[in-house]
Amino acid sequence: MTSLPDRPNPALPDRDLAGRLRTPAAAADPQTRPTDIGHVIACDGTKAVIAALSDPRDDLEPAWAVGQMITITVDTRRLIGLLFKVEADQGVWTHESTNRLILSVELNGEIGCDDNGLYAFSSGMSVYPRIGAPAHRMCEEDLLTIYRARHETTMPIGVLSQARDIPALVSTDALLSRHFAVVGTTGTGKSTAISMILHKIAEQKPDQRILILDPHNEYREAFGDKAHTITVDTLDLPFWLLTLEEFARIVFRGEPPGGEDLDILREMIPRAKAIYRDGASGRMLRKPGGTGPALTSDTPVPYRIADLIQLLDEDIGSLDGARRRLATRQLKARFDAVVTDPRFDFLFGSRDASDRMSAFLGTVFRVPIEQQQITVFEMSGIPSEVVDSIVSVLCRLAFDLALASHSRVRTLVVCEEAHRYIPTEPDNAFAPTRAAISRIAKEGRKYGVSLGIVTQRPHELDPTILSQCNTIFALRLGNDADQDVIRRAIANGSRSAVAFLSSLADRECIAFGKAVSTPMRMRFHHVGRAARPTSQQARTSSGAAGSGVSMHQIVAQLRRERAPDPDTGSGANPGSSFQIDARRLGPV
Repeated sequence: MTSLPDRPNPALPDRDLAGRLRTPAAAADPQTRPTDIGHVIACDGTKAVIAALSDPRDDLEPAWAVGQMITITVDTRRLIGLLFKVEADQGVWTHESTNRLILSVELNGEIGCDDNGLYAFSSGMSVYPRIGAPAHRMCEEDLLTIYRARHETTMPIGVLSQARDIPALVSTDALLSRHFAVVGTTGTGKSTAISMILHKIAEQKPDQRILILDPHNEYREAFGDKAHTITVDTLDLPFWLLTLEEFARIVFRGEPPGGEDLDILREMIPRAKAIYRDGASGRMLRKPGGTGPALTSDTPVPYRIADLIQLLDEDIGSLDGARRRLATRQLKARFDAVVTDPRFDFLFGSRDASDRMSAFLGTVFRVPIEQQQITVFEMSGIPSEVVDSIVSVLCRLAFDLALASHSRVRTLVVCEEAHRYIPTEPDNAFAPTRAAISRIAKEGRKYGVSLGIVTQRPHELDPTILSQCNTIFALRLGNDADQDVIRRAIANGSRSAVAFLSSLADRECIAFGKAVSTPMRMRFHHVGRAARPTSQQARTSSGAAGSGVSMHQIVAQLRRERAPDPDTGSGANPGSSFQIDARRLGPV
């Protein structure tokens, strides 16, 4: 094979990696000189075909493999392409002589001199290769030019797969302002990658709050003293912070309420709030009123469940309520059941109905941060039929808090298993949850609310939400439907990269979008054991995992009771949890 002259493009001055003119000795260094591999024989708007020679008798000649980067010299520019197909011409291969190869390359950018005379990479192409244009294997300095930092705030999250000594950099600001998604099959390293990315964000942005919606309790140990963990046992969510639809989903245990039920709640909840605000005089009100601003069923002000139940009782006995007496009685029975259900103590278990809104928002959204800018919100203990309602509350409050603080409270909401809350089919989703997450995706960047989506099933995720994530890290995906989603999301000039999704190694991904200069195949940094999600540390030994198990403790946990003392047998009365406790209803 012929070799290039010392300067791969005589029209461009030879410069070092910083853009300075090279000395003649450096320019002549064969280690920095790309190898001539052939010439263009066909080209369209996105792809080029290159004819090359390969001599199997030359032990020093590197082999051609799918995934390599190629440069094509055109006038004063070098076009960049990804080698996605290699085949022997005429389908014949011989070990005794030189073979002709046909290389298919997808074009995705170019390198040229900027206004300062420095080499710079830009996506897209201002020129196209002519037939016969020389093509070369990409040298390391071109890789550095393509993937070097272009933003003031960048963070290294891994290394390039084709050059392990070149860092994979992403723009922190673009990642947060434009939202991002991490997708991949189970076991490929999604949670570990998220943990590492969040560690980097926390280091660079000490004023950036991070809320992790953790459905599997994976992240508690991953952030050490950087994180505040909220569990179902420590959660004290005031029920009156919920909107009408969110509250109704709790009362009806995930079932859709009837229209008449919603009408009753829409009338009674503002009256209960007026009673709390204005005292006993509010009990006689037929419409919201009193001394303060108008109240609605969605106004986040306190009220007592006891007052709400009393209002329902009064309505049952009134003449006006006769036509809906059956519906009101059924609704009251539902209140009695949900308030006394120990699984809902995180909502109704507080012994007072005081205004705890400031304390709750400060705890969840870290105001002030006080060295703990990450909140891990564990949701595994929340009844599965109402998890959607809790996610809706948190996402809605994250946006409202940023709006009310004039963007001073900036929050990144990381939604694990996002396909559960924002599925493709709207009928399978809880509308307020979908609306709250969609609002962040569409408007959050204006107010400082960012979204991080994590899912193993991108084809089950609302495509509108995914389209708002302008940076995507796609780990291994074997499902054709999942690959099609990524193929539609990726830029036109890099769609051949999707072909590698089914064969990526663990911790390896295709990263593309606004936070990276061009789509890149990269491997995430190794994360130490202490910073990994707990699912990565689970013990598989049946003996170790099963030792010390107490069935009494398991049953008590299922009933949300205090476990009986193994020596005295004393403990919570098994029936006491299911009796009405006036303290849960709030002071009358």
